[in-house]
Amino acid sequence: MKTLKDVISLKFKTSESEGVIFHGEGQQGDYITLELKKAKLVLNLNLGSNQLGSIYGHTSVMTGSLLDDHHWHSIVIERHGRNINLTLDRHMQHFRTNGEFDYLDLDYEITFGGMPFSGKPSSNSRKNFKGCMESINYNGNNITDLAKRKKLEPSNVGNLSFSCVEPHTVPVFFNATSYLEVPGRPSQDLFSVSFFFRTWNPNGLLLFSNFADELGNVEVDLNEGKVSVHINVSQAKKNRIDISS
Repeated sequence: MKTLKDVISLKFKTSESEGVIFHGEGQQGDYITLELKKAKLVLNLNLGSNQLGSIYGHTSVMTGSLLDDHHWHSIVIERHGRNINLTLDRHMQHFRTNGEFDYLDLDYEITFGGMPFSGKPSSNSRKNFKGCMESINYNGNNITDLAKRKKLEPSNVGNLSFSCVEPHTVPVFFNATSYLEVPGRPSQDLFSVSFFFRTWNPNGLLLFSNFADELGNVEVDLNEGKVSVHINVSQAKKNRIDISS
């Protein structure tokens, strides 16, 4: 395909922070890759470069954050020559690609959810997408519907299911006055706790527990965006341990 205009749209949700959403490339050095990196959306696009280096077409744009929250996010990419509109959840970003070319030459497959192994160093460092996509539309073609009706040749690599499995994790939302209290485990030498958290607030108490027999306590809090652990041991010479990250 050699196109002057492209419109690509889809919705996705995932709990993974890395993964290729779609990829296409051609023999002329053209490529388009949309992927998640550190839970942000990155679009890499090249409408053509030359070997002399005087025309360098690689363009990279990043948008969004915290996109691994397992909520649906919508993407629309509209391209007319070198002019691109990238819309994520109704927030539009306009930019122009580098280089001097207007056409996107993709004479290999376009892949959704990953990229084929090409032997290039860049391809093996990229993870395939893990999550759900719906309403994939590429230049007027309903890819999701065509894939479901097995109208694409070649269509899928590996197992695709046309349903979206919900994760088993149950989140807990805390406001400024709420907290969750759980019973401790007496007569245990080991104290172990793990959890994921997400907040916009730079400060807050994440965890507190007294040790049995008045031996001290442990406190985990968020202080100016840093996680701090304080362990107070009442019967030790060095009776306070502070760790910050």
